Amino acid sequence: MALAPLDLTPAQYRMLVQLVEGPDVSSRLAEKLAVSAPSVTAVIEGLVQRGAVERAHSVQDRRLVDLALTEYGRALLASAEEALREKLGSIAGELLGEASVASALDALRLWGEALDRARARRHAAQRLGTSGTGN
Repeated sequence: MALAPLDLTPAQYRMLVQLVEGPDVSSRLAEKLAVSAPSVTAVIEGLVQRGAVERAHSVQDRRLVDLALTEYGRALLASAEEALREKLGSIAGELLGEASVASALDALRLWGEALDRARARRHAAQRLGTSGTGN
């Protein structure tokens, strides 16, 4: 796996991607990633131990603990994204012709956009108490 040389799990990578958007609390992260709160806690603990994430009391509500990337966390995420780009580029290189490579990478970008939109709709629906399937 592309993240193994960085000693980063896919779950940790996903958490870093969420936190790059700004500080958040574990309950919201669990909703966004569709995982349990204890799962978020376990993943975050590993990232805190590495110095990639820091905890601080929320400015809005001192009962909550905000989770935020550190400078090291941002650098780790940048390294992970570069490693993933290289891996995808290597795999795409197996295709014949630059047009095929470009099409494959464009398709991945489209899937990423679709997944982001679906996730956003699901979160909006959860906040409103509806199904969010759009069907």
